[in-house]
Amino acid sequence: MKQAIIDLGTNTFHLLIVEKNDTGYKTLFRESRPAKIGQAGINQGIITEEGIGRALAVLTYFRHVLDEHRVAPEQVIATGTSAIRVARNQQEFIRRVEQETGIRIQVISGDQEAEYIYKGVRAAGSLDNTTALVIDIGGGSVEFILGNQERIFWKQSFEIGGQRLRERFMTSDPIGPASIRRLHNYFQEQLLPLANAIHQYHPAVLVGSSGSFDTLVDMWFMHEQGRLPDPKQSAFTLPVEEFYRAYELLVTRNHAERMQIPGMIELRVDMIVVAVCLIDYVLKTYAISQIRTSTYSLKEGVLSSLG
Repeated sequence: MKQAIIDLGTNTFHLLIVEKNDTGYKTLFRESRPAKIGQAGINQGIITEEGIGRALAVLTYFRHVLDEHRVAPEQVIATGTSAIRVARNQQEFIRRVEQETGIRIQVISGDQEAEYIYKGVRAAGSLDNTTALVIDIGGGSVEFILGNQERIFWKQSFEIGGQRLRERFMTSDPIGPASIRRLHNYFQEQLLPLANAIHQYHPAVLVGSSGSFDTLVDMWFMHEQGRLPDPKQSAFTLPVEEFYRAYELLVTRNHAERMQIPGMIELRVDMIVVAVCLIDYVLKTYAISQIRTSTYSLKEGVLSSLG
């Protein structure tokens, strides 16, 4: 039986098609495409007409892929996250998508999103018995989960995703030291519940879920080995000094210069700047000295929830 998961993120839409077999699932198709539905409207709580147009273009393409793979409509799960969750025109957006593509969107809460991300990261093999701080930096929201491979101790979704941060704080390119300071002050103010939870559970490692973390791993592999990692590998240990090498490059270069960095992709070139500022803040503020990454995230978590 074939199953498709569509993750409608604020910046990127992801499609995963798998087939169930005796040992689990075999991946038949996987692709991510920029839809940027948060662009120009995320901080106003609206998906702009241009954003709806970009979404429909990507989902029309996904519809063709689903039809080519003969995935039954009832086997398609499409999850809407932060940008759709907070949009005042959410219902109109969902109606137009279903009308034009036949894809039915289920909007999930930040809490459900964090739960799925945890399950995805666990399925990647990125967790063990030590307490980890799992982070998923999306375009609209950032999910923080404290847990180990056995269970979740604490989780919360914060509406401080990359697209929101870029529009509010990245007033120049490259980003300036004053903007980074403003970002750090903002994180301190917004993340009080996280600070309290970290004080209680003392995570030893930061585990980054896909997105910008995948690009950091790609940059590391290109720098050290001149090649990209094996796409079959789902968990990595990223040296902290390698993160800071990348951080320096990313915050001191402009868009065109960042695009020249081996391992960089167009999809991530701008959002990764505010993402590494958040990672730097978390490492320093909570004295975490280990980084692991997971290529699995929400959609793999949805899949593992199906059993």
